[in-house]
Amino acid sequence: MANKHLDWPFLEDSHRTLGAAVTAWLRGLPPAAAAAGVSPADPTSADAACRSWVRQLGAAGFLRSAVPAPWGGAHARIESRALCVLREALAEHDALADFAFAMQGLGSGAIALEGNEDQRRHWLPKVADGSAIAAFALSEPACGSDAAALTATGVRDGDGWRLDGEKTWISNGGIADFYCVFVRTEPDARPAKGITAFLVPADAKGLMVHERIGVMSPHPLATIRLNGCRLPDAARIGAPGTGFALAMRTLDIFRVSVAAAATGFARRALADTLRHAQDRAMFGATLAAQPLAQAILGDMATDVDAAALLTYRAAWERDTSDARVTKSAAMAKLGATEIAQRVIDMAVQLHGARGVVYGSVVERLYRDIRALRIYEGATEVQRMLVGREAVAELRTEPKES
Repeated sequence: MANKHLDWPFLEDSHRTLGAAVTAWLRGLPPAAAAAGVSPADPTSADAACRSWVRQLGAAGFLRSAVPAPWGGAHARIESRALCVLREALAEHDALADFAFAMQGLGSGAIALEGNEDQRRHWLPKVADGSAIAAFALSEPACGSDAAALTATGVRDGDGWRLDGEKTWISNGGIADFYCVFVRTEPDARPAKGITAFLVPADAKGLMVHERIGVMSPHPLATIRLNGCRLPDAARIGAPGTGFALAMRTLDIFRVSVAAAATGFARRALADTLRHAQDRAMFGATLAAQPLAQAILGDMATDVDAAALLTYRAAWERDTSDARVTKSAAMAKLGATEIAQRVIDMAVQLHGARGVVYGSVVERLYRDIRALRIYEGATEVQRMLVGREAVAELRTEPKES
């Protein structure tokens, strides 16, 4: 569909240029490789496609938006609107393209924020050019949304550290070249205060990929184990005990871009449904001529714009303000992912039996969107964040005389 929303005042000419560039690049790629050989039954089936996307995105220069300028990036700091423009376009084209881009940024974000100079110089240019694949390792089997309840440990070992424990739901697990790993280093500290981040190369002794995980929208995903993984102190990212705050800062940067990916999925569903409705013969006319179908298409089009407006407002606020944008970011992530699920569900319905054929565009989108309502802060968590921020704003408003 035409990128008319790029003309909105939230965006600048640089974002419009970027949006036009990535759209033209995607249109020039060989067609229909999206689902080739990728199956939920095989947890490793998406590995080659993701590696290919990382290389292609790096060669095309788009991964430069996922790291800061001093280390090969496109902007002085990672810019939310650039991330959103890219993720929306990539997700509209292929969920794995979006995944590959997003994980390069999320997986290396802690290094960009708090890494030492050697870490940044060694890894970030490789992230930007696609020659190294990054992973973010926070979640554990017993803690997902309660991210502060980590049990993996890091203890002092001579002049370095020894890491032990298990991390799961790790995107790029099994194909990453390095992991940003968060472990508990101060067992007596309050949960959110005793966590430290470490940069762990994939070939580090004591790190192993324990299990590959298959999911309904296939992408590289794994459980990794740390068994006496010894690292030098130079592998630490940021000060000891500050890892939880670093993890939250990293997620804050990329949370709004999840909304952009959801918007891209919804936009693709709308475009394919409009084409289907115009071509589908029904009752002597077309599906698009039926008033009920028109009403559903109207809801879908309105929802897509609503998702995009929430997304780009939040991205604009983050780029133009030094203040945290907790409420608008949570609204964007909550609103866009829930909206996209609704839009794609309507798309499947209007496609009828064709909508549930395995591998069709809308069937694939139906599987792709579901995880976005869970990862990087589930819908329920975002609802609580928005409510908490709304109550806090009310408390700070001046009382009427």
